[in-house]
Amino acid sequence: MQIIKLNATDSTNAHLKKMLVGQTLDDFTVVVASEQTNGRGQIGTNWTSEAGKNLTFSILKKMNGFAVDHQFLLNICVSLAVFNTLKAIHIPDLSIKWPNDILSGSSKVCGILIENTLAGNQIQASVIGIGLNVNQTNFTNLPNATSIKLLLGRSFDLDELLNMVLTNLEKIFISLEKGGNNTLWTAYENVLFRKNKPSTFQNGAGDYFMGFITGVSEMGKLLVTLEDDVLKEFNLKEVKLLY
Repeated sequence: MQIIKLNATDSTNAHLKKMLVGQTLDDFTVVVASEQTNGRGQIGTNWTSEAGKNLTFSILKKMNGFAVDHQFLLNICVSLAVFNTLKAIHIPDLSIKWPNDILSGSSKVCGILIENTLAGNQIQASVIGIGLNVNQTNFTNLPNATSIKLLLGRSFDLDELLNMVLTNLEKIFISLEKGGNNTLWTAYENVLFRKNKPSTFQNGAGDYFMGFITGVSEMGKLLVTLEDDVLKEFNLKEVKLLY
């Protein structure tokens, strides 16, 4: 494993993808930056992080022809790796908010962005971006954000946490390669935020509705049971789960 440390970059995902164009990189090459000037989250959102206080890093995972239809398993693997790391340091009330935000209570402590390189209907490589709030304590205009320091009352060593996440990620990918799909899927669904609880959602038209999260489909869509026990699937752009 090669770990490349940068003082600053626009985005660790973008930096790693640029490196891929000009050279051959080893599996599990990691780019970590003290500061991101243009960090990105899901659906084009920005990831804001105070310089030197948090973990912002990206990992190259070569997939060797992993089927596109199974790509949500990558979300599951990465989410569980971060979840297991935070559980080990006793972060309280942990859950995964579909598809891959890590929450303590209803506050977000980690975001994940996975970008895949495709060849036909197969994934050749994935660039896995992780933003973990560690020692930052002020989140202006981000009412649902929190950090490890805010939750546990002390600062943490960034390199130590990075190594913990990477170790857990390697373990989970080994499990995936050995055919542990069902076990990983069950572990993910068991810790889904608001699973089997009455929840409020907003659809793409801005309308609100009630439902119960019951799981995730094989294609990674959120399964929500509506009134009259109607089960419906939603992709990321079709629904927003309100806190």
